[in-house]
Order: sequence, then structure tokens, then C-alpha cells
Amino acid sequence: MTAKPTMISVLRNRDFLFLETNAFFSTLAAEILTVSVAWMIYDISRDPFDLGLVGLVQFLPVLLLVMLTGTFADRYSRRRIIAICMLVEFVAILGITLVAINGTSKIWPILALLALLGAGRAFLTPASRALAPTVVKREEIGAAISCSSAIWQFCSIAGPAIGGLLYGISPLVAYVTALVMVAIALLASLFIRPVPQQPMEEGNVLQSLMGGFRYMKEEKIVLGATTLDLFAVLFGTTVVLLPIYARDILVAGPFELGVLRAAIGVGALAMALYLGIYPVRRKAGHIMFGAVLIFGLGTIVFALSDVLVLTVAALAIMGAADMVSVYIREVLMQLWTPDQLRGRVNAVNSVLVNASNELGAFRAGSAAGLIGTVPAAFLGGLSILIITLLWMRWFPKLRRADDLSGAETDSDVA
Repeated sequence: MTAKPTMISVLRNRDFLFLETNAFFSTLAAEILTVSVAWMIYDISRDPFDLGLVGLVQFLPVLLLVMLTGTFADRYSRRRIIAICMLVEFVAILGITLVAINGTSKIWPILALLALLGAGRAFLTPASRALAPTVVKREEIGAAISCSSAIWQFCSIAGPAIGGLLYGISPLVAYVTALVMVAIALLASLFIRPVPQQPMEEGNVLQSLMGGFRYMKEEKIVLGATTLDLFAVLFGTTVVLLPIYARDILVAGPFELGVLRAAIGVGALAMALYLGIYPVRRKAGHIMFGAVLIFGLGTIVFALSDVLVLTVAALAIMGAADMVSVYIREVLMQLWTPDQLRGRVNAVNSVLVNASNELGAFRAGSAAGLIGTVPAAFLGGLSILIITLLWMRWFPKLRRADDLSGAETDSDVA
């Protein structure tokens, strides 16, 4: 009897191990850099608006280049694209390091280098996500995604803490550490062996560029899973409200705020590790909708709670439920998307995820200013419940999606 794939077994795959090594060090470097650059920019300008520009200049390349990044990932070697992106990141971080060493009273050189970094990551994301399913067996895709999710969650938790610690020792130490990590990520990408890649379908330039959008519109499982997650994040984003909850509702301090921020990531990481050992195999659609409903209920509990322990528990449950939803969405997307379209579909998905995070923070902040913090959070959770019920009705094919082992075909859930 063949053992079922797990996070541990899939890491024995040489090429996947190098791909995840690349992801680990490049993501950790990005988190360290984000904290360090934000501190440096605020130290220069003392203007909170400039901190907002840090995220904006890194997101705009993802948005503006979406059709090119996906097309490149489907037309050219994804392994080679990853290596080139690592080289671009190294150059950008080296430039930021030199600016920091020489000192500056202007922030535009830093923002320009961050835009270059954002452009590199815009090409990196669809290429790496499209490559992962091709270096593992089809039945290992679920375990591979849980492994990637666990690595990302760990880096998102540990990266800012490590970045703050290193920057406190010396800004140069933080930047050099990020440089070394990107160099390791580049080296790891070079050890990934070439993988056969399905040729991109023929057609005119516009049809090729729009392939990802067209496929997501036509394939209801992919469209339903992606848009459900998009709206859940749009209405369920709470991070921007945490300082208000910590100070005004829970009457707590900076330490408790840190605990609140960590709770979501810890819950998500714990669930990612669990899914890596016990991946979802059956009733995927039902479990996904159930997870989003739990996420909505957790948001409502968070909104109404004025007890620290209950608020932390609600945030941890929200993080775990969101991880289940993200995991199933990613597996369904990789299983149902043809290889020659994976780059473009992943590029579109990357834009939607980034946009939902940015717009979700804006929605939460503006709604809190208009109707109050608690009503804004409560209505967000209620909206998630309503959207989930509507999606269950509008996307029956997604609701009936069953097998995540890699064996299911379109006819199985038609």
C-alpha cells in the first residue's frame, strides 16, 4: 500500500526541496528588508504617508505587469525566471544597502529600488507557483502547498522580529543579512533541475495575455474559490484595527498588540503544519465553505469581544480557518489549471490577493472612521457569512468539489 503524501515526504523530492529553500530565504529576506526600510524611511522623513508609499511602490508593479508576468511564466523557463528574479532582488537590496551606508535625506532613491524589488517579485510569484506543481507528482500537490504555506507563515511571523532585532544591532547588519539570504535563494534556484513545460497555446498577442483572465472566468471552480477568498479577505481584514482594539477596547499596551498581531499568524502556521501531515483529501468544497463560515464567525466574536484571551483565541481561529480556505483554493487552482496556463492564472490570483489585502485594510479603516470600530468589524464578519451562503448557491460546482488527491477530473464534479 502506497503511503499518502505529507509535508515530510514531499520534502524528500530534491527539486521541491531546493524550490522551498529558495522560497524560505527569499521570503525571510523580504520580511527583514520591509521592517528595516520602513524604519529607515520614517527616520528620514517622519511622515507616516511615506510609510504607505513603501507598500504602494511594491504593489504597483504586480498590478501593472500582471499580463506580462503570467505570460512570461508560461512561455519561458520558470526555473530561469526565478533565478533572474533573485538576481534582480540582490541588486535592489545591494542598492538599498549602499544608500543606507552613504546616508541620504531623500526617500525617492529607496522607493525607486523598492519598485525594482517589486518588479522582480511580480515575475517571481507566478513563476514559482506555476513551477511547484511540475516538480512533484500530481497526488503530492496538496502536501506541497501545505509545506509552502507553512514556510510563508513562519517567515511572516519570524521575519519582522528578526528584522527589528538585526536593525537594532545595526542597519548594516540587517541589510547584509538580507543580501546573504537572497544569495542563498539564488544558489538554491540554480540547483533545481530543468522541468518539461507544456508549450503555451498559439494565438494572437492579446489572447495570450488575457489567457489567465479568460480561463478564470470560464472555469467556475477556480473563479468561485478565488473570488470567495478575495471577498472574505476584503471584509475580514482586521490587522489595521488591532491598535484600536488593543488601546481603546481591551485597554492594553504595545505588548498585547504584538500578541494580537501574532495570534493570526500562529493559528495559520499551526493549521498549515497540521494540513502538511493530515492534508484534506475528500469533501474539499464543503470543508472550504465551512472554513470561511468559521472565519466569518470568528470575525464577529473578535468584533464584540472586550476580553484579551477571547480576542486572541478568535484571531487564532480566524488564522487557522483562513489557512484551510487558502490551502484548498490553491490546491484546486493547481489541479484544475492546465500547465500552459498556470503562470497567467497565478499572476491574476497574485494581483487579487494583494489587492484584497490593500483594499481590505482601507475598507476596515474607513468604515471604522464612519460608523465606529466595533460596528465596522461586526458588519465585516456578517458580510462574510452572507457572501459564503451566496457563493454556495452561485457556485454549486465548487460546493460539490470532492477529491484533492489529484485524481479528480472535470467530469467528476460536473
